[in-house]
Amino acid sequence: MPGTLYIVGTPIGNLEDITHRAVRILREADLIACEDTRHTRRLLDHYGVTTRAVSYHEHNERERAAELVGRLEEGVNVALVSDAGTPLIADPGYRIVREARQRGIAVVPIPGPSAIVSALCASGLPTDAFCFIGFLPAKGAARRRTLESLAASEATLVFYEAPHRVLDMLDDAAAVFGDRPLVIARELTKSHEEFLTGTAAEVRAQLASRPAMKGEFTVMVGKGERSEPAAEGDIENDVAALLAGGMARMDAMKTVARQRGISKRDVYRRLEEAE
Repeated sequence: MPGTLYIVGTPIGNLEDITHRAVRILREADLIACEDTRHTRRLLDHYGVTTRAVSYHEHNERERAAELVGRLEEGVNVALVSDAGTPLIADPGYRIVREARQRGIAVVPIPGPSAIVSALCASGLPTDAFCFIGFLPAKGAARRRTLESLAASEATLVFYEAPHRVLDMLDDAAAVFGDRPLVIARELTKSHEEFLTGTAAEVRAQLASRPAMKGEFTVMVGKGERSEPAAEGDIENDVAALLAGGMARMDAMKTVARQRGISKRDVYRRLEEAE
């Protein structure tokens, strides 16, 4: 009889944020698969868990997934954890879950903390609809394109960002989202937990004044407002005004598309029809 794959949520900072069920599963499992065995061992030692741990991370995921699924088919129970929070959310784990399900192996979620939900519920931003993007592209042009594609979203947007890129990300966010409210949650559940609120430009100024960027950042952007369809002449006039101000045609089209909540292709089509 095959074993069970448990997806176990672990603390995102404070070691007290773990369920009794999660601790029991970690004790009863035959094997724990984790990103960094040294990091996870601190949690296991804190709760007296002696189960053997093996590494499972982005660099060995393909090979280790096949190995662990083989063990599951032999009847071994495996608990999958990430370094912090709920596995698979911007972390490795997809391959082993997919393979286990394809082979009829039971996959059981053990709910636990998530930086996304923790940040959102304390942000003061609307939570009726939100979209988790994860980490944005590291390169500026690709990052800006991704943000522009989200500009018309009517959901609160949630991103993870690295400390060494957060200022550049906020520069792009300010250009794309303007005065939409933005909240950064830093070091959630830890002793230096912090929430910064304002526009992207205001939050960037707060961070830029510090000697160093430290911690893990969850960036949230308030939802955009639904735009009423623009009349043909309105778009033509808006583009013309930007061109008169010295903006390049392509940039003017992108700007109007973002402002109107429509695609750049629609702006181009309407300009072509007006000529």
